[in-house]
Amino acid sequence: MALLGARHADGETVLIDGLLVRLAVNPRAQHVSVRIDRARRAAVAVAPSARRLAEAVSFARKRAGWIAARLSELPAPMALGPEAGIAVFGLPCRLVPDGRRPRLRRLPGEDGVSLTGCGEGQADAQLVARALKAEARRIFTDRLGRHCQSLGVTAAPRLLITDTRSRWGSCTQARPGHAASIRLSWRLALAPFAVADYVAAHECGHLIEANHGPRFWSLVRGLVGDPRPHRAWLRRHGPRLHALS
Repeated sequence: MALLGARHADGETVLIDGLLVRLAVNPRAQHVSVRIDRARRAAVAVAPSARRLAEAVSFARKRAGWIAARLSELPAPMALGPEAGIAVFGLPCRLVPDGRRPRLRRLPGEDGVSLTGCGEGQADAQLVARALKAEARRIFTDRLGRHCQSLGVTAAPRLLITDTRSRWGSCTQARPGHAASIRLSWRLALAPFAVADYVAAHECGHLIEANHGPRFWSLVRGLVGDPRPHRAWLRRHGPRLHALS
């Protein structure tokens, strides 16, 4: 851990008013800033270059109250004890910690799924996340294919399942020599299916329209209907999706 007043480096951690703040260099940043990494439940001070990290630390000191308030607002870590339950794309999911290989499967005769092989005695968050990433890839591969077909997009975009911290998804349009790609957060597997599908449709709309103009929203509405309820759900409940860390 670096001390205040010392020379700082990308990736180091400093202690500010009892709060741990990680330092990060982002050459694309135009100024120093502080953000909350919800996935890691930590504050990050960002600088455009290593030479300005000290400036970022100073800025974080001035924002210590804001940092403390934002961290206190984060949802409590998701409990993953024996027989704990979560929801996967809106379906109740029962976690069954055992020594078997992780497997997500439908519960016979029930409207839900179970995840076995997620640890010994208590569910392992990393094993749960691994299974959710695989399920997100399976579901989103299907949904992107369907949305692209509806939009008349013949070349399927490359799908990347990520753990984006500031956006639920992003789209890179095709250009000469490079296929289109769509990035989607695996944490959307913890959201209702309709909400996750809206994000997938949103990014597919960007394959045609890079902006958020009227034509873009018309494309999205044609795929999933009124997007406003889904956007409102993400604004209200989105932070809870980062409770699994």
